[in-house]
Parts: sequence; structure tokens; C-alpha cells
Amino acid sequence: MATLTVWKFETPEGAQQAEDALSRLQKQELITVLDAATVSWEEGKKKPKTRQANNLIATGMLGGMFWGLLFGVIFFIPLIGLVVGAASGAVFGSLTDIGIDDDFIADVRKQVTPGTSALFVLSSGAVVDRVHQSLREQGIKGELIETNLSADQEANLRRMLEESEA
Repeated sequence: MATLTVWKFETPEGAQQAEDALSRLQKQELITVLDAATVSWEEGKKKPKTRQANNLIATGMLGGMFWGLLFGVIFFIPLIGLVVGAASGAVFGSLTDIGIDDDFIADVRKQVTPGTSALFVLSSGAVVDRVHQSLREQGIKGELIETNLSADQEANLRRMLEESEA
């Protein structure tokens, strides 16, 4: 079963530091990273910078389209307003089908704000408590927001991605 975790940091650089640490943890086999992306939001900027974490994985399972969709829903739809009203229902429906519900989106939107950063990780086989402890031991303090994907939701995610590539 895959797990989508979001680690929120109190500085714009925190997610990058955590990404580097996650790479080391993967080598220690504490986590298998299927895909990852970072959000860094500088103070005073209208929107965050996003980046797929290609250095953690050979080929990302999710790809830029998924991260773009997720980050668009979390960070940009409130700025776009009613222009995308009808389309947003379909987007939210697709994300709910893969285990990303309104509460998850609202939590991330509320917590990842200017002056902070976040690391989004799709993983399997993670020992989340050990990963969190290891990050703290390395001086990387973040808050964990987590949602687990059931086997059905993971299959829906894979199906959605395969359809988008066709």
C-alpha cells in the first residue's frame, strides 16, 4: 500500500533539506520513495514554487501532471475563483477517488503559507515514526500531515495516470 505524506516546514528551505535527508533514508531502506515533490513559498510572494524531486527516484510514478493537478487544487484554485467552477468539481472528484479528500486539501492549504515549505512524498514500506525521528535527529523539524491510500485508491491513481498518458 502506498502512503502519501506531506511534511510541512517553518522555512522556505526546510523541504529541500528534508528531501536531501529522505534520499539518505532511502539508502538505509527506511523508506521506498515512489515519487516526491516540494513546495517552497518565500515570504512576500503570491504563490509558491513547486518542483518534482527527480533526484530521489529514477522515474517518478506520478509525474508532473499529477503534482501540477494537486498543487493547482491546493494553492491556486482559490486565486482563480469562479472561472474554473465547473471543472473544479471534476478535479476534486478525481482526487477523492485516489484518497485525497477535501479535509486533506484544506489542511495543507491552511498550513503551507508564505514563509514555509512542504515535501510531498508518495512512498511504500515507510517506517513513518523512524523517518520522522531521523529527520528530527538531523535537525529537520517538520509537521507531518498524512493520508494513506487503500489498495483500491492506489489502483485508481495508477489507472488515472495511465489514462492521462494515453
